[in-house]
Amino acid sequence: MSERDFKLMGVVNVTPDSFSDGGRYLDAGRAIHHGIELADEGADILDIGGESTRPGAEPVGADEELARVYPVIQGLAVARPAAQLSIDTSKAAVAAAALDAGATMVNDITALRGDPKMAAVVAAAGAHCCLMHMLGEPRTMQLDPRYDDVVAEVKAFLEERVGYAVAAGIPEERIIVDPGIGFGKTLAHNLELLARLEEIAAIGLPVMIGTSRKSFLGKLTGRPVDERLAATLASCVVAYEHGARVFRVHEVAPVADALTVAATVPSWTTRPTSTTR
Repeated sequence: MSERDFKLMGVVNVTPDSFSDGGRYLDAGRAIHHGIELADEGADILDIGGESTRPGAEPVGADEELARVYPVIQGLAVARPAAQLSIDTSKAAVAAAALDAGATMVNDITALRGDPKMAAVVAAAGAHCCLMHMLGEPRTMQLDPRYDDVVAEVKAFLEERVGYAVAAGIPEERIIVDPGIGFGKTLAHNLELLARLEEIAAIGLPVMIGTSRKSFLGKLTGRPVDERLAATLASCVVAYEHGARVFRVHEVAPVADALTVAATVPSWTTRPTSTTR
């Protein structure tokens, strides 16, 4: 089988309050074990975060955030050196320490806006980064998000942030863009972004999608957080068909299987249409 054309980012939340697994991996040893499991299931990237970004979340100080993630990054760098380690943070001090500990990517939900030093830290380390769109901040982003055209506005924002990152010394080939499903978006906004994801992919950089277990899937299915795997799989396949190539997920193995099938079956747009019955 040829090498797959998508990457899977496994979520390692070292937090007490993340929306789907808060507190489950707050202990460093358990978080490291979880990261190892995700890597063994096929995760190309392990995304380690010490501050919840769920709607309504309160910020965490840099010292506390770093104390949570640093030993986990160190442990995973030794245990699974083949996996790329990503630090999920918007603080330059946390990112710098994480990169020193073995991370090679910064997943910044503020797209380098949250800390004026972040772009320089990423550039100096020669790291990769993910730039995400978010309307407002986690504490307030879901209060009343409004757009005239959500896809056009998200695309314009991401293009501007890519330009900023490149000007700061981060090469385009090290940048991933993320439209920020659920970050300052209603159910309708999220569905519109998935339906028109080709427009985001037209930026010309890898598009990451994070739909895993999110509340919009619960609204569609009526399922609680721990029963949204099927909906997550469907959303990932839809996103893949529309141009996403990096998938941030909690359950790696089933998503890998679903996307392998989606990547192997020719798209209906490339198949000849029969005119006979």
